[in-house]
Amino acid sequence: MNAKEISLNEKAVKPVVDMLNEYLANYHIHYQKLRGCHWNIKGQNFFTLHIKFEELYTNAQLTIDEIAERVLTLGKPPHSRFLDYIKESAIKEIDTIGMSDMTMVDEVLDDMAKLIELERELMKASEEAGDDGTNDMVNKFMQFKEKTTWMLRSFAGKK
Repeated sequence: MNAKEISLNEKAVKPVVDMLNEYLANYHIHYQKLRGCHWNIKGQNFFTLHIKFEELYTNAQLTIDEIAERVLTLGKPPHSRFLDYIKESAIKEIDTIGMSDMTMVDEVLDDMAKLIELERELMKASEEAGDDGTNDMVNKFMQFKEKTTWMLRSFAGKK
């Protein structure tokens, strides 16, 4: 399949595909960070955050699959190596062992801010390319992160 088969200009969509692969890389690092937070959470907020981190990594796993499938829909292969994820991701790996619960929340909030920034860039690029499918998909992901950011900030007592 290629972009032309779904009535998109392949040249116009190429920057979108490249951005989707970068987005995919960031999401993989974010996903693994959420798993680490889920596994290594300790302290008074254990029960609350253990469940929340699992909810978030489960959502991230589904999102990763949708991103990769969108890249395939646009006719290109999605990145599938951790080497590529680490190289391309603006989100960096962390060691969650021994990390405080609120530091974990801060890390997740930082990741979400970066992902939202990438989503806004992707929506602009996909709009310019006439790629409503990517735009709708990314908008849905962004709305989830905006709401989750508000909830985590409220949990952490941040303004």
